[in-house]
Formats: sequence, structure tokens, C-alpha cells
Amino acid sequence: MRKAGFTLMELMVVVAIIFFLAAISVPQYFKYVVRVKQAEVAINLASLHTAMQTYYAEHGQYPAALSGPDSAGWTPAGYRGGGKQESFLYSYGFNIPGSQEGVHYFTGSLETPVEFLGANYIESDAFIAAAAGDIRGRGTIDVWTIDETRKIENVGKGLD
Repeated sequence: MRKAGFTLMELMVVVAIIFFLAAISVPQYFKYVVRVKQAEVAINLASLHTAMQTYYAEHGQYPAALSGPDSAGWTPAGYRGGGKQESFLYSYGFNIPGSQEGVHYFTGSLETPVEFLGANYIESDAFIAAAAGDIRGRGTIDVWTIDETRKIENVGKGLD
């Protein structure tokens, strides 16, 4: 009389199928997570651009700072002083001589230093702002820029 149940071979086949499916899906999942994190960049850079354009429309030139007196009045949503405590990931702003945290740039929870924002500028009639973050945690910085024409560009591909 044979008892009902699975043989060792049947169980091994099921485990192999599950392992194969996991091997295919897990890397795709992590790529999806990274793309979701990059969506933050598009939203915050578009918001920064709108603040700069609003200031330009009112004053005929771009401001020298993002936050503080005589500035665009922009900070990332929920900004609390920079670093691990932030709800946003990337660092945003301008890496210009004399730049200050909370005035010219804002450090996100990935704590990417301002130097990784690259060469950007604010002039009276043009600007290039940047966002930078090591979203994979591998030391490769993902860098995005936006200019006065609202051209958003991934200049440092941190996904490779």
C-alpha cells in the first residue's frame, strides 16, 4: 500500500523552479525600486525650476539662492536641516563658491556631499541646478541636472 505524498525528486523540482523564478525576478525588482527613487528627482527638480521661474517673472533675473532672504523660496518638501533625518533621498541645489546648506543646496538622507552636484551655476539670466545621490549604495553617484529651459538630464548615470 502506497502512502499519499510527494517524493524527494518532486520536491527538488519544485524548489528548483522557485529558485529559478526568484533568480529572474529579484534583479528586476531592484531595478524597479531604483526607478521609483529616481522619480523623486523629476518631481523635486521640476519644483525647483518652477520656483526659479516664478522669481524670474517677478524680478527679471534669477535669484542668487534657493532659500532665505531674496531667494526663490524653495526647499525640498519636509526639509529639516539635511542628512539622515530627511524624507527625500538625493541632495539638491547649486555647488557654487561659498554655497551653504539650507540656502544654496539641501542634503538628502543618502548624505551625498555637495561636491557631487558637479559644475552648476546661477546667473542673472540662466542656471543649472543638480541632484545627486548614491541610490544603489555602491559608490556610483546618480546625477541629474535641470536648466532654465526645464531640460532635465541624467549626466551621471548611477545605475550602471
